[in-house]
Amino acid sequence: MENFYAYDEEFRDSLATVDERGKRIWIYPKKPKGKYTHARILVTVLLLGLLFSGPFIKIGGQPLLLFNIFERKFVIFGVAFWPQDFYLFGLAMITLFVFIILFTVVFGRVWCGWACPQTIFMEMVFRRIEYWLEGDASQQRKLNEGPWTREKIVKKTVKHVIFLLISILIAHTLMAYLVGIDQVINIVTSSPFAHWGGFIATVFFTILFYWVFSSFREQACVAVCPYGRLQGVLLNKDSMAVSYDFVRGEPRGKLHKGEVDNNKGDCIDCKLCVHACPTGIDIRNGTQLECINCTACMDACDEVMTKIGKPTGLIRISSYNNIAEGKTAVFTTRVIAYIVVLTALVGVVTTLMLNRSDIDATVLRVPGQLYQKTEDGKIQNLFNVLFVNKTFEPAEVEIKIKGHPGAEIVFVGEEKIKLAANSTKEHIMFVKLPPEELTGAKTPIEFEIIKDGKVIDTPATNFLGPFSF
Repeated sequence: MENFYAYDEEFRDSLATVDERGKRIWIYPKKPKGKYTHARILVTVLLLGLLFSGPFIKIGGQPLLLFNIFERKFVIFGVAFWPQDFYLFGLAMITLFVFIILFTVVFGRVWCGWACPQTIFMEMVFRRIEYWLEGDASQQRKLNEGPWTREKIVKKTVKHVIFLLISILIAHTLMAYLVGIDQVINIVTSSPFAHWGGFIATVFFTILFYWVFSSFREQACVAVCPYGRLQGVLLNKDSMAVSYDFVRGEPRGKLHKGEVDNNKGDCIDCKLCVHACPTGIDIRNGTQLECINCTACMDACDEVMTKIGKPTGLIRISSYNNIAEGKTAVFTTRVIAYIVVLTALVGVVTTLMLNRSDIDATVLRVPGQLYQKTEDGKIQNLFNVLFVNKTFEPAEVEIKIKGHPGAEIVFVGEEKIKLAANSTKEHIMFVKLPPEELTGAKTPIEFEIIKDGKVIDTPATNFLGPFSF
């Protein structure tokens, strides 16, 4: 096998989509067909159905998903989240990152080839339109390199009009997840000047998606996406990935009719696996950064193996150790460690989510205000209370001081604390404490926020008083 590893090592020093002068090499992948392609089509239909129907799905009158960064309003599965819940978001992102690491260590870049929106739209939508209008790889190359005939102008015009229309659809769908489907409808049905911010954002996303899928293409995966870079440090010899069985395939060589050569491997060097790759790599060189595990090379190779009477699976989902030594070890020490960490993080996030309060309160002393002595001998401080109602129902709450029987609260303005649905509200209040209940210049005090007779939050702060009494 030593000769195999020495084969064509130059691929490690350059990208398959860039020549030695740094010029872009346009990729014309052969149209894939086979059982894995059929499976990807089914997955694509399911995921695109969920993507485009998501903005219209509501739970309890609220969107399924909403990430309104402009108004700092987030809704996940009908539950509202606010900036005060950022710690939950941070923990959830850490948990997701650990999950991605674990998934990649075990299964490689399955996400990239089967579920990533970039791959789904590029390979299963935009590329399919090209196959339909311009033909397979050789026909597309011939059309692009040929003169501008009437046929070429018509095909190119129709293709790019369709590309633009799909980009508009994707841009509006993205906006629906950012600002809500109702707001998108308002933007579409109103003058651009009435919602100029939303209009500009929609135009920007449309141009961006059109450029990515019509021109930038696989470079998004090869040169931009950080996940592909992470693959190099996450994968190991036990990771499952699209792999070439070099033990069975080498030494490769052309197969001639009627020839029987026991010294040759099963690979007949037809290079169809290379022609089918959407990133232009040769999977026979081993796992590479550009490989997105789309399985197009597997379908191409299986078709050839069937035609020449050889077993399929020369290129398959497997690990290096499984191919080289016949060993399969999924639950390695590294994987078990990730599972333990992931389980702990999931437990923490789940616990925090279950104990998450529907109404949060933050109590802070008004800046620049010192304590005051009242006529009845008590010490008073001025506080600002910020209430956040995270629910979609109006609420009425009350606030008390815990552990201080002589405490008194006097509101400035409204005495009843009524909170509108999904909103914030500030209250100014004086808090009075008897001197004997103070413990020093700063006395820790804890408030109780009560709703329907139940304590739902316990914000704490410090109460200023004199150094001596």
